[in-house]
Amino acid sequence: MSVNSAEPPIEVDVILVKAGRTKIRYPAGLLHDDGTRLAVRAPWAGDGGVRDFGFVRFEAGDVFTEYYWRDRWYSVKEVRTAAGVLKGWYCDITRPAVRTGTELVVEDLDLDLWRSADGADVRRLDEDEFAESGLADRDPEAAAAAVAALEELERLARGDGFTGLLE
Repeated sequence: MSVNSAEPPIEVDVILVKAGRTKIRYPAGLLHDDGTRLAVRAPWAGDGGVRDFGFVRFEAGDVFTEYYWRDRWYSVKEVRTAAGVLKGWYCDITRPAVRTGTELVVEDLDLDLWRSADGADVRRLDEDEFAESGLADRDPEAAAAAVAALEELERLARGDGFTGLLE
């Protein structure tokens, strides 16, 4: 099934795990799964309705088209208003995604990146949380992969290759 398919999407549960616990679980329509990259679409699933980061607000009605990889240490979430206006992309540094049946499980590693719709605002987020997580001590290889993934995403976000990830 492709992103442009006329078939109704299969529903999957996206499960975001952090520090061994389920942080959030929400239903999403599976748009694409080619064995390496998956794409799902879901309305904003945040608690409390609005999350204001100062540089962007996620709110009821926003639609997230989320891209996950089985071979990369990140996910990219395209954020649009209910009217379809692109706000930007929120990127999570994660372990590679695992899909089993109708569950898509992703482990959040605390590092994040934001890229505005016009590409002018690219910012790293939550580096303090990553440092405090202790991952570098518990699993140095995973910590190194996470930092490398953030650097790759930032390089792409500041250049021309970013949207190519999503095609």
